Amino acid sequence: MSHSELLQKKERLSRLFLLLISIIGTVIFIQFGLVKLTAPNEPMIFALLVFFLFIVEFFPLPIWKGTLTISFPLVYAIYVIDGLPYTLVFYGIIVAAINLIKWRPLRLVFFNPAVLIVSLYCAHLISTSVYPVLPIEAYSRVIQEIIHFSILMLPFYVLNNFIVDIVLAVRPQVYSLKVWKRKMLQEMNSFVISYGYLVLFYFLGSQNRGTIDVISFFFFFSPLVCFALLSSIIAHLKKEKAKLKALFSISSELNKKIAAADWLTFLTENLQEFIDVDAWVLWKRERDIWKLKTVSGLLKEKWALTEQMEHGLDSLGQLTVYHNTKKAAGPVGEIFTSEVASLLYAPLMLENELVGMFVFGRIRTKSFAEEDMQSAATLANQLAVLIKTRWLFAEQEKRLILEERNRIAREIHDGVAQSLAGAIMNLETAQRKFTKMPEDSLRLMNGSTEKLRLSLKEVRESIYALRPYPTERVGLLSAISTKIKAVEWESKIPISLETRGPEFQLSPMVEKIMFEICRESIQNAMKHAEASKIDILLSYQKEHVLLKVKDNGKGFSLFQAMIKAREHPHFGILHMNEAAEKIQATLQVDSKEGAGTEITLTVPRMGIEGSELRDQAYASR
Repeated sequence: MSHSELLQKKERLSRLFLLLISIIGTVIFIQFGLVKLTAPNEPMIFALLVFFLFIVEFFPLPIWKGTLTISFPLVYAIYVIDGLPYTLVFYGIIVAAINLIKWRPLRLVFFNPAVLIVSLYCAHLISTSVYPVLPIEAYSRVIQEIIHFSILMLPFYVLNNFIVDIVLAVRPQVYSLKVWKRKMLQEMNSFVISYGYLVLFYFLGSQNRGTIDVISFFFFFSPLVCFALLSSIIAHLKKEKAKLKALFSISSELNKKIAAADWLTFLTENLQEFIDVDAWVLWKRERDIWKLKTVSGLLKEKWALTEQMEHGLDSLGQLTVYHNTKKAAGPVGEIFTSEVASLLYAPLMLENELVGMFVFGRIRTKSFAEEDMQSAATLANQLAVLIKTRWLFAEQEKRLILEERNRIAREIHDGVAQSLAGAIMNLETAQRKFTKMPEDSLRLMNGSTEKLRLSLKEVRESIYALRPYPTERVGLLSAISTKIKAVEWESKIPISLETRGPEFQLSPMVEKIMFEICRESIQNAMKHAEASKIDILLSYQKEHVLLKVKDNGKGFSLFQAMIKAREHPHFGILHMNEAAEKIQATLQVDSKEGAGTEITLTVPRMGIEGSELRDQAYASR
């Protein structure tokens, strides 16, 4: 059995179990609740308790993929005052109504109240069977009543959690021991609070405080309702805070990984912390072609993006939700398995340009709330900026390579091609004059030979220029190390190289410029500064890469050097600075006459590109 078939089997089994509990709950609701209703004993108190119960159930505490309430004291108060039928009927109606108001799937509208009704009815049977046979006559009335609600409350919580645990364990989604412990801890908190409140309920009720009326019930249960409201609000705020923290973390890391090759891996590993989904697909749109970037979750094993699907994705320019995929699933709904019941399409838009599409899926219908849509839109906007920036980096690489190719073409056209053309014309003239004017022919042939030698030299120089740069062959660190050994062997000047941090891949352009600046700094220190020692630092840091070249030479006045560089152009400070700007780097020169020179090149993280962009850039060659 394949993984997909196993997931489908588990999903069918969980739905059958939900249906079974819903049917049992409905039967109990009708037979032991609805048909046995009579007039309430205390209509005003009953109305107040129902109202409070609705508020507490409407504002639950969110836990994992469910919610938690502390409504049992209110349920028990209705049970004691008006009996089991009223408790079953109105408890079920309130929970079902709240599920409808919150647009939950129909199966949950029936299952959620049904599991409470089944648990309460079974707890009632246990209580009515056990309590009468207990030897508790010698205890006070308060103790007897505490024992009574304990026998009812404990089975209710145990059965309710047991049924929910079965559903969560059977479902395709992973229900780990860690999650179960966290859920049980929350349930224990609810149990302790409810139990303590009921103890207080009987203790205060045993005191001679006058008539117990609706006002008494209002003041007694108001703190519980207020506590439930405040706890729910605080829990939601904490959840939003955690989501904002996750968004900040994802945004910050993605910004750092704009040019890195592992941004998709990071996104896949951290997406669930920001938006909880059961499946997702991310496409990037390049030159009207949709390219798949990452997939996860409940997707069919074999699928392909058809032309019709691509046209459908092209037409989606805004956030779109399909709450029930059986009715409508959007352009690519058929690539997901049948378990996926709702889909959210989040287009990656930047300046009215569609650069990608993120599609999220969940196994529950109507499960994407407004906050989920906002989270998806925020993530889509972040990814749109990232993808567009990466594309701009690739285009910049292509432009620089194209400029280099055009420069070489101009040099060949203006140099080698002209020399060859002149040599050919001279040889043709010499050929015509050979019989009549042999001396002129010999002179033309000698001149042509010289031109051909010069042309051959220029061709060899061009070929050498087209060979892979030292950094392309062995990498930046190895190229610098080789250069240092060569300089030390020629000049006998000691040069130290210190590296910090783990080395990682840089783009070819970044490595080339960093090597050229390092090489020129070494040459300047030897030729102009007359240094006897050179220290080089190459530091791979989290935010940037740092190259520092320091010598103990005679130093110079930066102002005078800038003036001289403008009057006599050479690869000095100005050219080094222009080269640094090409890779969004900063060049800092610190020097004083008689105090040596320190040149620092800082390349930001966004100037560091992974293999994907490098391949794109070199594809244009």
